[in-house]
Amino acid sequence: MEEITLDRDERGEILPTIQNFYRFCGHGRLMALKCIECKKLLIPPRIICPNCSSSRFKWIQLSGKGKLRTFSFIHIAPKQFSSHAPYIIGIVKLEEGLSLSGRIIVDKDVKLEIGMDLTVEFEDVVSTGWPQWPRYYFRLAKLIEQ
Repeated sequence: MEEITLDRDERGEILPTIQNFYRFCGHGRLMALKCIECKKLLIPPRIICPNCSSSRFKWIQLSGKGKLRTFSFIHIAPKQFSSHAPYIIGIVKLEEGLSLSGRIIVDKDVKLEIGMDLTVEFEDVVSTGWPQWPRYYFRLAKLIEQ
């Protein structure tokens, strides 16, 4: 597996930057910061914990699984996303307790409902237009047959 090039501080610790967040996404990993002092999880990353004001964090990998909390159909999109319209944006409550907004991609015959199980996936290629970072999105969670 290809090594991820991440921004680090002088001690070699991975910096809590949005660039590093998207570098992880580019390698198929949904990551959050965990405050070392109060244990609060943060996504997107911040340099100061809003709970305890600490600046000490570690990166943790999230499951990428969650439940749909709300959603909206976008028919008239901002210029940068007009080629994707119409599309769906939603907020997903992840298993770890964090809420994350993102695009939801489902088949046209699927009727979205609040509470549906979703899972994060990642685009295979980085866009040549804005925004130029790896993108994540949500899909319906696949049922595992036993």
